Amino acid sequence: MTTRYVSAGQTVTGKVRKHNEDAILIRDEVGLWVVADGLGGHSAGDYASTMIVERLAALPRAGSVFDFIETIEDTLVQINADLLQTAATRGVDLIGSTVVVLVHDKEFMLCGWVGDSRAYCFEDNRLRQITRDHVHGGEDDVTHFGANPAPPQAGSGVLTRAVGAEEQLFVDWVIAGNRPGTEFVLCSDGINKEMSDAELDDECRRNQQPQDLIVSLFELAMSRAGRDNISAVAVRIQA
Repeated sequence: MTTRYVSAGQTVTGKVRKHNEDAILIRDEVGLWVVADGLGGHSAGDYASTMIVERLAALPRAGSVFDFIETIEDTLVQINADLLQTAATRGVDLIGSTVVVLVHDKEFMLCGWVGDSRAYCFEDNRLRQITRDHVHGGEDDVTHFGANPAPPQAGSGVLTRAVGAEEQLFVDWVIAGNRPGTEFVLCSDGINKEMSDAELDDECRRNQQPQDLIVSLFELAMSRAGRDNISAVAVRIQA
């Protein structure tokens, strides 16, 4: 049996920000999906996120999945260097972006990320986060919906990694299954700021097709404060 997938995605500015510094990429033809979140409050966050998706959009897929992963990581490393150089040329402190990447292979799925853009896997009727936010403050990050109301640690919620932030870029990777019926959600933290993981789980249960899920998530997020740019991509493995 061969597997295939269906996907959908959307990005919106939200209710508060003047510009959308997020960017998404859907490349069903090569099994590649991306969400990038330009760093708000810094110079040209949209420049950074757009550079990421444009360069990943141009990558050919040849050889094994590991060759493709290596090419993706090499591209992100080069983008990191280019953003550092651009920031120095412009005389600004930082031009950067978070990123989360999902890659399909016939045997498994591979997910890579830098920063706090997330990937979730909905499998066996249960949602779990497969990425781990690169932020100070651990699991109870006070910047996210439903966080522990206890006083935050010093620096809680501050990113510890981003593309364009440091001379060396480290991309974390995780392997996930790809049985038919498994669904993945990639999102910027604009989603997490407006809904809890339990609510995201409920939406995945109610909406089994990616397009329906994306519509439902954005209706819910925009019915609330919409404090940040909001971006999500959903991918479902089909039999």
